[in-house]
Amino acid sequence: MTFRTRVLPAIALGAALAGCSSEGELVVDQGVGITSVLTRCPAVGIPDYTGDVTTFRAADPTLANLDVSASITNLRSTCDDSSERVYTEATFDVRARRSDVRGARTVTLPYFVTVLQGGSAVVTKRVGEVTLNFADGQERAQSSARAGSFVDRTAASLPEDIRERITRRRRAGDPEAALDPLAEPEVRAAIARTRFEMLIGFQLTEEQLAYNATR
Repeated sequence: MTFRTRVLPAIALGAALAGCSSEGELVVDQGVGITSVLTRCPAVGIPDYTGDVTTFRAADPTLANLDVSASITNLRSTCDDSSERVYTEATFDVRARRSDVRGARTVTLPYFVTVLQGGSAVVTKRVGEVTLNFADGQERAQSSARAGSFVDRTAASLPEDIRERITRRRRAGDPEAALDPLAEPEVRAAIARTRFEMLIGFQLTEEQLAYNATR
C-alpha cells in the first residue's frame, strides 16, 4: 500500500525536513540562504483514506444499509529524543455515528500504528482497538486512544560527513557559495534515510478502503 499522508508536522522538502524553527537535530541557516530544521522525531499523520471507516448491515454498501461511520480526529503527538531510542506518543479521538439508535450497543474498531523510514520502508506495524459505547437512543459516541513508537537514535541521525557538507560555511565568491547542499543527490538520500513517519489509521478491509477512495 502506498501511503499519502496528512502529517503533523507537515513534511516539507520532499519528506526530508520538518518545518519548525527552534528545536531539532540540525539547524541550517548559514551560507546558502536556508533556514530548516532536521529533527530526529518522526512526523505523525493519518494516511489518506484511512482516517474514516464505514460499516454496513448488508453486503451492499448503500446509504440504506449504513450501520456505523467513524472518524479519527484531534491527532496530537509528543516526542522524547533524549535517549538512544526516540519515543513518540500520539493521542487521538474517534467520533462515531450509528444509523439505528435502538438499544445500548458497544462497537470496537481496529486501528494500526505504522512506522515508515524514508517514505516507504515499513519498520514496524501494530494493530490496536478502540471501543465506543452507545447508550440507548444515542446516535453519537466518542472515545480516545493512544499509541507509541520507538526509533533508533542513530538511524534518525545524519552521518557526520553529511552534516559537515550541509553546515559548512561558504564565503562570498566561493564556487560552492551559490549551490544548495540539500540539492545534492547524496545529501538528499542521506536525509531521506533519517526521516521517519508514525502513521495512524483504521485497519480497513479492502472493501472499506475502496469505499473511502471512491466516495
